[in-house]
Amino acid sequence: MSDSILSRKGLKTYKEKSGTICPMSIKQRSLFIGLSIFIGVIILGVVVWNLPGVRVRYGWRFDFARAYVRGVINPVKPLPTPRIVQAASNPTATPQWTSTPSMGSQAFVTPSTVSLTPSPTITPTPTPIPPQVLLPEPEYEKQDINNCGPATLAMALKFFGWKGTQADIASEVKPMRDDRNVNVEELALYTLHNVGWLRLQYRVGGSIDRLRQFIAAGIPVMIEETFMMEESYWPNDDRWAGHYLLLTGYDDQQQIFIAQDSFVSPNIKVAYADLDKNWQAFNRVYIVLYYPEQEETVKEILGEDWDLDKNRMNALKQAERETRQDPSNAFAWFNLGTNLVYFDRYHEAAQAYDQARKIGLPQRMLRYQFGPFMAYFHDFRLDELMTLTEYALKITPNSEEAMLWRGWGLYRLGKREEAYKMFLKALGEHPGYADAEYAIQYITQN
Repeated sequence: MSDSILSRKGLKTYKEKSGTICPMSIKQRSLFIGLSIFIGVIILGVVVWNLPGVRVRYGWRFDFARAYVRGVINPVKPLPTPRIVQAASNPTATPQWTSTPSMGSQAFVTPSTVSLTPSPTITPTPTPIPPQVLLPEPEYEKQDINNCGPATLAMALKFFGWKGTQADIASEVKPMRDDRNVNVEELALYTLHNVGWLRLQYRVGGSIDRLRQFIAAGIPVMIEETFMMEESYWPNDDRWAGHYLLLTGYDDQQQIFIAQDSFVSPNIKVAYADLDKNWQAFNRVYIVLYYPEQEETVKEILGEDWDLDKNRMNALKQAERETRQDPSNAFAWFNLGTNLVYFDRYHEAAQAYDQARKIGLPQRMLRYQFGPFMAYFHDFRLDELMTLTEYALKITPNSEEAMLWRGWGLYRLGKREEAYKMFLKALGEHPGYADAEYAIQYITQN
């Protein structure tokens, strides 16, 4: 053999000594195979995730896992208390509310005297109603994820012969499936725009008797109430959430309503006392749908609450009365703030919200109700507005309402570009969101 020709043994020895790279080692080959499998699993997962029905059926599990991991990395704390502390150190002391100061005032005024507009007391003669009523059961709709509003409205509409489904409603009121909240106003607008042969009214400050009166008149009632979830979405989750129910019957002897619950089942029994307790957190709001020829009946049941301003004043008085009866009830204070916001009494509303926050509110409260954002913005307490919107977005990262009001806070702080981006983000989370469209138009023209 020539010296220039190496034997196989010699070639191997030469490469080992000279450091020449050998063909892929076993370790490298294993790493390559593992990486290929990992990439393949990811690709397969993406393909499977996008198969029809898979995301609908299992998407909530992904949402749950994502929220839990986020809560582990950045733990969720209780809803922040106000920075400004009232003069009274006793949290159960009942403040009285003064008239609204000028918009530019940031000073905290110790409440002194109540300024509720007096009105004559009207005591209508109640129409006797049966001790038990059970309306025909509408076709049941099991809700899709985050879809109790559209599902419950669908059942209410079906009671009157509507042929659609919750998907029809959701496609308009929550174009993004992950939207976790649908307001009463959004449900009302959908009905008025798409089911014109029916009429709709919604009011606040309801009562058990009023619900019974509507049902006895053949009109089911939708309410928004508290719902305790079965699973924790993050460590220390208080599991409190909002939920819609459709009431289709009652029984005075058993002291129960019959309700269509889109999450639990049809025809569940709910005790009068439990319903009122859970209902209070949402200012006892209720929605009634009815045929045009039933309008006189609806007016008779509502009485002076047919007038929107009168209804709010009655709800304001109810909330104020409940703060006196139980000064430690945070929901009573929150409702007081919300009803004051309706009358543009923002300074007083902010003080009521302060009291509710001092007592303690659920973690998800600002996912569903946004009165505090309005009150603190108009009362020029921007530090509170920014704190609460930051917290709300931590709980619900895609909340278009929290984004909107954070944008307005940024705008008032002089951060115009950041505000504009926040408005765009809100519109991206809810295409067609009129408040965000207005904000974008306003900021580009001013």
